[in-house]
Amino acid sequence: METTVAREATYADLEAVPPHLVAEILDGKLFIHPRPAPRHGAAATALSAELTGPFQRGRGGPGGWVFIVEPELHLGRNVVVPDIAAWCTNRMTAIPETAWIDLVPDWICEVLSPSTASLDRGRKRRIYAKAGLQHLWLLEPIEEQLEVFELSNGKWLLFDTFENDAEVAAPPFKVAPFPLTVLWPFKTTNKAAPPTRASDV
Repeated sequence: METTVAREATYADLEAVPPHLVAEILDGKLFIHPRPAPRHGAAATALSAELTGPFQRGRGGPGGWVFIVEPELHLGRNVVVPDIAAWCTNRMTAIPETAWIDLVPDWICEVLSPSTASLDRGRKRRIYAKAGLQHLWLLEPIEEQLEVFELSNGKWLLFDTFENDAEVAAPPFKVAPFPLTVLWPFKTTNKAAPPTRASDV
């Protein structure tokens, strides 16, 4: 939901939003969303678990990454809250002491829902490209689909789309593939069924 204010939104506007909601400042406008519903959260948790083993802990993979769920990122005038973000440890050498992070991640995953998909595919994707993010994944829990993008000359290029029971081997995490189906704890037969956020009910 976009707020209707005549002036550019400030961090004070963001801080005034109740804590049970997610607030972001995108292109000077304040956007407020409900917290993710269970299907959305389960997919994000499963993906984080698949990646942190090999890429953060070095279990079956190279390590060298740090993952943070729902970090508050300050990217210029924009304040964004992706579902999951990750940094190479040669760039993020310590966890910041601040409540926010102004170091651009190396990878972001947005878990799409009907109430936020247009922002994730539109404004936020443009903001990420302008900030220099190199890898963006868009995960769709209802359609059980994953789109992988790489930045090239300031533009997003689609690397691949993974569906059904495909094995996901995608940059920057190609060395430790995983089956897409592990992201759906209860395999559905009716993909059009439940919403992914409380506001979609």
